[in-house]
Amino acid sequence: MAPRRQSRCPGCWWTTGVCLLVASLLPGLRAQTVLVNDTVSGFIGTDVVLHCSFTNPLPSVKITQVTWQKATNGSKQNVAIYNPAMGVSILSPYKERVTFRNPSFKDGTIQLSRLELEDEGVYICEFATFPTGNRESQLNLTVLAKPTNRMEGTTRPLVARSGKTEKILVATCMSSNGKPPSTVTWDTKLKGEAEFQEIKNSNGTITVISRYRLVPSREAHRQQLMCVVNYQLDRFTDSMTLNVQYEPEVTIEGFDGNWFLNRKDVKLTCKSDANPPATTYQWRLLNGSLPENIEVQNNTLFFKGPVSYSLAGTYICEATNTIGTRSGLVEVNVTDKPLPQGAPGGIIGILGGVIAAALIIGVAITVFIVYRRQQKSRTETDNDLIDLPPSHKPVPPPKRKQEMKSHLTAEDIQVVHLDNMKQEEEIQKLPLQTPYYDMAASESSPYSDKLGPFCLPDSSKRSSPVLTNAPGRIDTSTFTYLPGVQRDRQVRLLLD
Repeated sequence: MAPRRQSRCPGCWWTTGVCLLVASLLPGLRAQTVLVNDTVSGFIGTDVVLHCSFTNPLPSVKITQVTWQKATNGSKQNVAIYNPAMGVSILSPYKERVTFRNPSFKDGTIQLSRLELEDEGVYICEFATFPTGNRESQLNLTVLAKPTNRMEGTTRPLVARSGKTEKILVATCMSSNGKPPSTVTWDTKLKGEAEFQEIKNSNGTITVISRYRLVPSREAHRQQLMCVVNYQLDRFTDSMTLNVQYEPEVTIEGFDGNWFLNRKDVKLTCKSDANPPATTYQWRLLNGSLPENIEVQNNTLFFKGPVSYSLAGTYICEATNTIGTRSGLVEVNVTDKPLPQGAPGGIIGILGGVIAAALIIGVAITVFIVYRRQQKSRTETDNDLIDLPPSHKPVPPPKRKQEMKSHLTAEDIQVVHLDNMKQEEEIQKLPLQTPYYDMAASESSPYSDKLGPFCLPDSSKRSSPVLTNAPGRIDTSTFTYLPGVQRDRQVRLLLD
């Protein structure tokens, strides 16, 4: 029999008693908490309030001190202390920037003034109590930095040149030292492209830079380019109007196509679209020199005296600015008499269109009315026929072949009688048939009664056709058939 093992625990009764005491005090301990803000944020240079309070202290619990600390690299740094016996103490570097709002055994709220980026971090509010120990809670302080925004246009001249496809810098939009970073966009109708860059500064802020590039062109001149910066709930905009330089685009005005002999006071004016404006204009005549009766005043040619055939030709104007030289031309012809002045082509075209549309509508209406009348007439006719008595109704149309009788008798066939002259002509045209006589057939056959109406007797012999001895067969060689009626059909009818 194994010996009994005895367990001895000196002082176990003391441990058990402490556990029972702690368990009895646990509901009260759980009710004692430290309340703080979860997150606090503020811009650089502004003031923030960090709330902290102790709830439901027990009468037997004594608060000895309130301490604020900042967690830095895994350690705690004291910021401010309130001790009922020793007063308030603010530690460096927070001196003159931290104050207790209303220090007491239940309230440890402080105010942090003139925020700096270095103030961002985790802060701990701790209440020291006796005999229950310390109670604490922590909050996050975020320091925001409002950026500085600006837009700058390039100092390089924007020059449009034909065949050039290189995109050059037009403007730069910058949002500097922001925290968190800003969002930069462009608002424009220009066909360019934007590039973005973010720079992280040593103090924790971020600078956002966007550059806009495009190929300078005549169409881009005087177009607006706007930079838009969005930060938190703030919106910043700035814009500029592009100044693109380009060579002249030349047109010549003054020739209306109706220069005739002896017309007076005619002129040609050279106009150019250029940036900067054209400063010099040169006139010349293609394949010749300018007539002597022409006066040149900068961009205008004045023709002195009446128009003559010598003024006809191709006139060229060259305009020049600091970017380049471009030319335009006009072909001038002179007629004997002035051309007739009719109505403007636009008005004639509109009137023609209106007239054509009216004619089409009128034709459509007329066709519709005629169609409706025909429909109405047919309907009335059908109604009248329905109302007539049977004796007055028209004869119904003949039935189709498949609806005709399959067996006809002699009474069902109508004999067509020709006029005398027509009958003789028809008889003469018919071939003569030699009568066929079968002497053995002495008795009459029922078929002989049906032959008369279908044939004409031979003109030389007025004898009747005679049947053959074979029952059911007829010799049709002596028959003269009616014209217009198929022979096979007549034979079938005879056989029936």
